[in-house]
Amino acid sequence: MTSKPPLRRLIDLPGIADLEFKAVMKREFAEPQARAEHPEIDAASRALFGITADEAEAVARPADWDGAETWPVGKQVFAFEDAGWDVTDDKRRPLRVLGHFGPQLWLALRGVAGSLPFVPDAAETPDRWAAGMAAEAKRFKKR
Repeated sequence: MTSKPPLRRLIDLPGIADLEFKAVMKREFAEPQARAEHPEIDAASRALFGITADEAEAVARPADWDGAETWPVGKQVFAFEDAGWDVTDDKRRPLRVLGHFGPQLWLALRGVAGSLPFVPDAAETPDRWAAGMAAEAKRFKKR
């Protein structure tokens, strides 16, 4: 039995946790019209995915596009998990800012527009790196 690689978490990407906190504190921040009043949403989108939500809306979808970005949030959460992404918070609730970043993530995942942000593999964790350094130091001392 092969194990699935760990899910990449949207909330762990740079700036997303701060934006999610703002959306928790002020419900209106999660609404689509908030992008006009809060340029940091578009700035985070461009930095992470290479496109903003408005640009994502304007992208022509392929003929076989299933409209995943318009599905109910609960269905999107499971679909994102199937694609390797966790779009929930630590309590497994869908992120309030998912509406600001979901379409860009769908487009990037499917190679239609934008790009996926770099997320290091779990194999490159500091603990594994440190263990490798310790083993190398031990070998060096033996020489």
